[in-house]
Amino acid sequence: MSGRIEAKLKELGIALPSVPTPVANYVPFVRSGALVFLSGQGPRQPDGSFFSGKVGGTVSIEQAYQHARLVGLQMIALLRVAAGGELDRVRRIVKVLGMVNAVPEFNEHPRVINGCSDLFVEVFGERGRHARSAIGVGSLPHQMTVEIEAIAELD
Repeated sequence: MSGRIEAKLKELGIALPSVPTPVANYVPFVRSGALVFLSGQGPRQPDGSFFSGKVGGTVSIEQAYQHARLVGLQMIALLRVAAGGELDRVRRIVKVLGMVNAVPEFNEHPRVINGCSDLFVEVFGERGRHARSAIGVGSLPHQMTVEIEAIAELD
């Protein structure tokens, strides 16, 4: 695995995690033409469990930001697979939808999802800038703190 993006990851000291196995009846991504639709991902711990809790309650914005960054790393690992091992084939991150498992009065959802967005720009540069929605939800599977899905375009 070589290329400009792989070199950037190495320069940043970023090691991508292994690709997570789906926890239900779906596939981790679907490619349609040049677009790749990445299924929603949650922040996995090394043992495979998820970081869980309510943002604005038991989980701080800073912790949730790191969880969103972790999800971004998982998504880059999935993109590597979708692109046949060549991350340089990622032409653009098109759209990100971030869902934050938060207490009702929490209103800083964009700050949390920036963990993923900032990573995409850090790794892909301008090609990592994307359209985005960041919303709060009352619960997520496994009570995970965040779930993020994305659409990317490949060469």
